[in-house]
Amino acid sequence: MDNRKKEKLFMRDFFRKVGKAVYDYNLIEEGDKILVGVSGGKDSLALLEVLALRARDPKQKYTVVAAHIAVENVAYEVDADYVQSFCGHLGVELIQRTIRTEVQAGSAKPVCFVCSWNRRKTLFEIAKEQGCNKLALGHHRDDAVESLLMSMMFNGTIASMPPKLAMFGHTFTLIRPLIYLTNEDTLQYAAYRNFKKQKKNCPYERATNRNAVSEIIRQMETLSPHVKGNLFAAMKNIQSEYLP
Repeated sequence: MDNRKKEKLFMRDFFRKVGKAVYDYNLIEEGDKILVGVSGGKDSLALLEVLALRARDPKQKYTVVAAHIAVENVAYEVDADYVQSFCGHLGVELIQRTIRTEVQAGSAKPVCFVCSWNRRKTLFEIAKEQGCNKLALGHHRDDAVESLLMSMMFNGTIASMPPKLAMFGHTFTLIRPLIYLTNEDTLQYAAYRNFKKQKKNCPYERATNRNAVSEIIRQMETLSPHVKGNLFAAMKNIQSEYLP
């Protein structure tokens, strides 16, 4: 099979999986105005592009707005001009904000948690300003599996990243349309679409529990290559009669 045909088949399958997630979990409805959180990484760029291209179909009656939140005191760097150009090419309005994350010395909360919480809070504020009723984030299946193990290992709870989460008294909804896709899928998508990488990665990302859990999963895959898929499936196949 030549490369062009492989790419065409891959893209068709990628869009099909997003469409299946949208259908299975009723993620997008007629009249929705969706704010897409765009970090500048491959996952959020892929999410924005897919949702924007799907929205061009006359049968898809929803609109998309993008938001990028920069954190001035965390040493990672995204090409803001590239993100702006990317959104412009798709015909999507981009809202950019810069925030500052304060982490106190000796705080029990990790830097990544505080940073993520503040960026998410700002996204909620932008969504309200823009009249958006949904926020779409670029988390995929592998993120959900990692979150499941982190919840079990560090909190003693069974929880993860739901594809759809009603918030604020069911007046607002958080959605994750990439939930059926893997990290390998978004890597391949980014390669085919020639996405530009971040100028500088976050210095804290390799010193997190998530990164450690990701390494544990890689070791588990030596025992079972289907471990990620099985862990994801397990979240929808809980046999409570066999639990304490």
